[in-house]
Amino acid sequence: MSEERDKRDGDTSGSPRPSGAGDTDAAAETRSTAPTGKPSGKRSARRNREDGVVATSVKPSSRPVKASAKDSKDQAKKPNIFKRLRRFIREVIAELRKVIWPNRKQMITYTTVVLVFVAFMVAFIAGIDLAVGQGVTWLFG
Repeated sequence: MSEERDKRDGDTSGSPRPSGAGDTDAAAETRSTAPTGKPSGKRSARRNREDGVVATSVKPSSRPVKASAKDSKDQAKKPNIFKRLRRFIREVIAELRKVIWPNRKQMITYTTVVLVFVAFMVAFIAGIDLAVGQGVTWLFG
């Protein structure tokens, strides 16, 4: 597992290194902020904390921000039903374009796997039903 982490973090020495052992802040920051091509999430934030790099955050102001009357009026007013429907359909089409569709070979493979699994489960349930039926007949018959 540590070898995979070393590969991901760019360490080529191959030896596991405890976090914070002999790392300078600059080296830890360089290692943790190197672009990996993957989206950053909780794990990268956790790794930054373990390495001793503290992410800076902007503190919200202590005064609550009041919404103006115009903002609340805009939020209460919904667009026309046809505009909302058109927007929904456009968003659905945009999401479907992001889907990685399987090719013909993958579809045949997936369909075969599903059909074999369903046939196995039907035979299994039928066998259990037959056995339980015979058991009940023997016990009470």
